[in-house]
Amino acid sequence: MLREWPETLAIRPRHGGVTDGHLLIIPKVHVADVAEDPPVSATTMLRAAELAAETGDCNVITSRGPSATQTVRHLHLHLVPRADGDGLLLPWTTARPAER
Repeated sequence: MLREWPETLAIRPRHGGVTDGHLLIIPKVHVADVAEDPPVSATTMLRAAELAAETGDCNVITSRGPSATQTVRHLHLHLVPRADGDGLLLPWTTARPAER
């Protein structure tokens, strides 16, 4: 566990994550996905935003439902630190030069 709040935890993914510093932000109460309990989802996003403010460039991602690639039926947000040229593509993007 990297950080703990009264209602939320921040941990490293079990298998290391997709980039160095990848974190999962997870509510302590069971919520299946982002739409099930909006106040819990909002608080979980607040904690992810606090961590993102310390991280720099990053993606904050969650999925809802199998068609959206949700494989764990418990709300969790991925905070994925990013760097120019890291080679990590989101499913709907293609490789291209960084836009400035």
